Amino acid sequence: MNPKTRNIVALATIAVLAAVSFWQFWPIEDKITQGLDIKGGLSLILTAKPLGGETITEATMDRVETILIERVNGFGLSEATVQRQGTNQFFVQLPGVSDPDEARESLKNPGRLEFVELESITDTATLALANAQMELFAAGESTTTELDPSTYEPIHETIGSGEETREETMTGGVITDTQVSTDDYGNGVVNLTMNADGAEVWAKATARIAAAQGHVMIVLDGRAQTAPKVIGSIDTGDTQITGYTIEEARRLAAVLQAGALPAELEMSASTEVDALLGRTSLEQGLLAGLIGLAFVAVFMAVYYRALGVLSWISLALYGMLLFGTLAVLSSMGIFSLTLPGIAGIILTIGVAADTSILIFERLKEEVEAGKTYRSAAKSGVRHAIGTSIDADVVTLVSAIALYVFAIGPVRGFAFTLILGIVIDLVVALLFTGPVVRMFAESVMPKMPRLFGVKAGGSHV
Repeated sequence: MNPKTRNIVALATIAVLAAVSFWQFWPIEDKITQGLDIKGGLSLILTAKPLGGETITEATMDRVETILIERVNGFGLSEATVQRQGTNQFFVQLPGVSDPDEARESLKNPGRLEFVELESITDTATLALANAQMELFAAGESTTTELDPSTYEPIHETIGSGEETREETMTGGVITDTQVSTDDYGNGVVNLTMNADGAEVWAKATARIAAAQGHVMIVLDGRAQTAPKVIGSIDTGDTQITGYTIEEARRLAAVLQAGALPAELEMSASTEVDALLGRTSLEQGLLAGLIGLAFVAVFMAVYYRALGVLSWISLALYGMLLFGTLAVLSSMGIFSLTLPGIAGIILTIGVAADTSILIFERLKEEVEAGKTYRSAAKSGVRHAIGTSIDADVVTLVSAIALYVFAIGPVRGFAFTLILGIVIDLVVALLFTGPVVRMFAESVMPKMPRLFGVKAGGSHV
C-alpha cells in the first residue's frame, strides 16, 4: 500500500470510529453512568473479620462477596457496585440510595434466610406480593419491598424426645454448602447440603409438604425468591432443586449462600454524598476543564497557526473516542464516571495536546535542518510519535500501578488516565500524523508561514 493510500485509509478509519463513538455517547448524560460522588449516595469500605477461631480464606471472601452483591441488588439500584480490595476488604458504592442508615445496617447484618410453607400463607396481600417478588427473581431483577413478617411463619419442627425435645426453625444457618450443576438436558440444578439439625427438620417438613403436594417458599431478608414444589421426603438434608435455567440456578444458589455471613463485617469507612453537592462539584469540574481546554486551544492557534487549528480537530476526535469508549463500558456495567475520573480526563487533554506539539515541533526542526517538507513530515511524525510512546509508557506504567493497588474513586482517575493515553496514540496514528504528511505534500510548500514553518523547503 503506497503512503497516500495508507493516509486515506487511516483517515477513513478514524472518521468511522468517531461517528460510532458519537452515536454511542450522545446524549452524554444518559449514556455514561455517573458515580455516587456526582449522583449522590453512599460509599463504604467493609473489612471482613474472622468468626471465632476461623481464618479468612479465599473461599470465605468469595462467599462474602456473593452475599454482598445479592444484598446490594436488593436495594434496586442499577449502578450499585461491590469491588474486592486487597485480601479482606470490599468497596461498596450505592449511588442514589434513599436511606443510607438502612443500607449500612443491611450490609453488615448476618442476613435472614427462611424456608416457608407456601400453602400456609392465607393473607392474600402477602401472596400477591410474594408472587410479584418471585417473578422479579425469575427475571433476574430485584425488589426493595419486603413481606410483612407477621403474615408468614418459617418452617419449624419438634426435634428429639423427652427432656431433649426442642423447637427448631428452618433458616439459612442450617445450610453448609451450595453447588450448581446441570442435568442431562442442560438445565440448572441447585445442590443443597444441611447440617444434622437442619436435615432433621427438613426430613419432617418435606414429608408433610410432599404429602400435600405443596411448595416451599425461599425468603431472603423478607423478599420471596422462589417456591419449588416438594415431590418427596428428603431424609439426609442433601437436596436437589430443579426446574431452572443455569442463570436462575446460580442466582438461587447465591440466595441460599446469603443466609449467613461466614465472617463479621466491620465498617472501616463510610462516605455519604449529597446529590446537590455532587452536581455542583461536577459543574465546577467541567468548568475548570473547559477553561483549561480554551487556554490550550488559543495557545495552539497563536503559536502553531494552521497546525494549531489542526490540533483542535485532533482534540475533538480524541474526546469523541474517549467518551464513546466510556459509554460502551457504562452500558456493560463496568464503568461509572466519578470526579477523580473527570480529573483524569482533564489531565489526558494535556497529554493529547503534548503529542500534537511533539509532532509539530519535530516537523519544524526537520524543515529548519534543510529537509524537504515531505521528508520532514515523514521522519518528523515517525520520530515524534516514537518519543510520545516512550513518554506515555512511563505514565502508563504509573497509572496501571495506581489502578491495581489503589482503592475507591482513585481507581477512576487511574482508569481514565490509562484509557486517555491509549486513545491519544490512536488519534496520533490515524489522524494527526496522516494529515500532517498530506499537508506537507500539498498545502504547506505553498503557504509555509500559515503553518508556522520555515519557508524555502522543497516539495520534492
